[in-house]
Amino acid sequence: MSAVICVDFGSTFTKAALVDLAAGRIVAAASHRTTIDTDVLDGYDACRAALVAADARAADAAVLACSSAGGGLRIAVVGNEDLVTAEAGRRVALSSGGKVVGVVGVASRPPEEGPWLPVVRTTEPDVVLLTGGTDGGNAEVLLGAARELADAGWSGPVVVAGNVDVRDQVAEILGGAGVPHVLADNVVPKIGILAPDSARAAIREMFLAHVIGGKHLSSRADFTAMVRGATPDLVLTGVELLARGIDGREGAGDVVVVDVGGATTDVHSVVEPDPDTALTEDGLAREVVATTAVTRTVEGDLGLRWSAAHTVEAATAAGLDVPGRLAAAAAARTADPDLLPGDDAGADDDEAIAALAAGLALRRHAGRARVVLSTADDTGPAGRVVERSGKDLREVDLLVASGGVFRNGRDGVEHRVLDGLVGEVPGGWQLPRDARVVVDRDYVLAAAGLLAADHPESAYLLTRALASAPVAGG
Repeated sequence: MSAVICVDFGSTFTKAALVDLAAGRIVAAASHRTTIDTDVLDGYDACRAALVAADARAADAAVLACSSAGGGLRIAVVGNEDLVTAEAGRRVALSSGGKVVGVVGVASRPPEEGPWLPVVRTTEPDVVLLTGGTDGGNAEVLLGAARELADAGWSGPVVVAGNVDVRDQVAEILGGAGVPHVLADNVVPKIGILAPDSARAAIREMFLAHVIGGKHLSSRADFTAMVRGATPDLVLTGVELLARGIDGREGAGDVVVVDVGGATTDVHSVVEPDPDTALTEDGLAREVVATTAVTRTVEGDLGLRWSAAHTVEAATAAGLDVPGRLAAAAAARTADPDLLPGDDAGADDDEAIAALAAGLALRRHAGRARVVLSTADDTGPAGRVVERSGKDLREVDLLVASGGVFRNGRDGVEHRVLDGLVGEVPGGWQLPRDARVVVDRDYVLAAAGLLAADHPESAYLLTRALASAPVAGG
């Protein structure tokens, strides 16, 4: 096998690339509207035909695919407390490529808000991530939540990632009621530790076993056979490879990726924490829910088409500089998501809305540093201290721009959209200070994520080419 086809079934477009495995490079690419209205493989067939016309090896090449078609992967998180296990579960769900549609802290839910299960039902999740309790700690909430799901006749898949001391009991409760479930390690084995990997793998297993087929996107069996996971999950795998390298060979260092889409803007980052500031002497995180090196956030209200009007509204509310013309331009795009800019003025508006979406998404991901006054307590004397929130991106080495506005835009679009977000940004925002900016023009990150397990060398070569890609004007 000398070549593999990597496919991303997106919510709007299906993208396919033929990768030469030995060279570790994309030799042909194609895209087609995602044919959600008929069969998603109709669009794929058109892409494959285009690849075959460009390179005959595509005719019998193996296919690896990821998918966010049909709404992607919807995850509801159920935990003990909103600020601890439920928040930890939310972070794990995001890193697993899911859209978090609901978060419930069962123990911290006020009685006047009523039962929690009807709230979860209204979110229509594909998967429920059930967390709660540190290992050896509180078990009643986790067991009670499992009983409620079982007694209510819950039929959707459940990933259990709470107190491992009662994992077998939870499995017995769910299994006895016929609830499909997978057991994972605790996402919060102890306070100050966040362990996402086992739950992330379990969510991927559930996505492949229950979600892909359950969405009825295709009547052909080869669709479920080719899909390896949710698109954001595989992209994040590609980002990890880009940042860290492989087998002792260097990666790009700390990396952040901003992906501006029509409905959402995703931010993926791999930033190794500074142990001197992130950990206590015992090796625990200083935060109750630890910040992990690998992070993904999804801003469902920020985008260039379906969410364009809200992007402008949110940017205005946040005090960003919003040109007066953008309200009408954004409204037109929300009303007609298929709208394409027909002239430079339309392209200018697209870039301006993209700059707002990227700016807000990166700010929400990164958080800010503020000087606050502290009072004396057991941890130290009173004085001025720096309080930080979010992921500190200041030392990021590489900023990757992704999304159609960058791939299909005019020369230099990445700088017009992102340059205002690199450097010293007023307000204490922890944004990249001196990052190199490149564009993922060939959907390299998704392809690298798909290839990483079976063809790691080829995946690594793809990411190295992206890391060294020329920048506009550079």
